[in-house]
Amino acid sequence: MREAAKKGRPEFRNIGIGDITTKYRMPPSAIVSILHRVSGAALFLMLPFLLYLLQESLRSEISFAHFAGIVDNVFVKIILLGLSWAYLHHFTAGVRHLFMDNHFALDKDAAQKTARWVLVIGLVLTALVGLKMFGVF
Repeated sequence: MREAAKKGRPEFRNIGIGDITTKYRMPPSAIVSILHRVSGAALFLMLPFLLYLLQESLRSEISFAHFAGIVDNVFVKIILLGLSWAYLHHFTAGVRHLFMDNHFALDKDAAQKTARWVLVIGLVLTALVGLKMFGVF
């Protein structure tokens, strides 16, 4: 009994973000879940700004031409590409969640496969938007 008292209790420490990103390999479904939340937060935070820009661009032809000139900037195009990724990823992950709510792809292997498809489809659609935005076609 006395030896147990000397040994003490085990010490548990919190896991930091560095531990999660460097030591552990997350499955695709965890990555999709985290990115779904990040993209939703980005869309939520940017929505007032985007609605303001839409309102101002619809005010007159001159204001539309002004904002069309702003969008020609490469930096603005990169920001719009990031917002496009956020929307497309959030949409495809949302469709995946709707299928899962209807009891499709609930087992581990199917969930990982659909998560990979969400990542691929979101990136391919974002690449297509980027190609169109930068004038490739």
